[in-house]
Amino acid sequence: MKANGKLMEMLTGYAAAHQHPFNVLVHLIGIPTIMLGVLIPLTWVTFAIKGVQFSLAEVLVVAVFVFYLTLDVMFAVAYLVGGLLLALLAAKLGAYPGNTGWVIAAAAFFGGYAAQFVGHAVEKSVPVLVKHPIQANLAAPFFTVVELFHIAGLRDELFSQVQQQIEEQRQQETA
Repeated sequence: MKANGKLMEMLTGYAAAHQHPFNVLVHLIGIPTIMLGVLIPLTWVTFAIKGVQFSLAEVLVVAVFVFYLTLDVMFAVAYLVGGLLLALLAAKLGAYPGNTGWVIAAAAFFGGYAAQFVGHAVEKSVPVLVKHPIQANLAAPFFTVVELFHIAGLRDELFSQVQQQIEEQRQQETA
């Protein structure tokens, strides 16, 4: 399978800064945790369309899914399932009494980001967040899905292409 140019460029750029297994593990935990921290307060804003209730959390997950469809359908659908499950969890946590929802949201958000920086310190690489904060936050959940596919041994040809491009880039940089 040959990946489209935009997908390959994104995967190669991301994977190059995420080679250390500890950093990958931290991201697999930290990115959904950050998402949870963002989604909790978004579940508090709801509206109805023709009698169907929606929250801003669900709207955000679906909007990001639409963007991900331009990259890869299989990864996008996997993201949608995980994202909607996170939105359900966020709604449950956000429904706790008093300020509990805010405390959980803040701890998840800031704790998730702190973990990312620890992972990159071990990797000895600068987080993409520092260079391109909007791009990093939009792409991070997608890369979490991609990494889960990689761990499961799915779409190995794609990952071989990504590693080959990373090696070629590193060779060009040292030449």
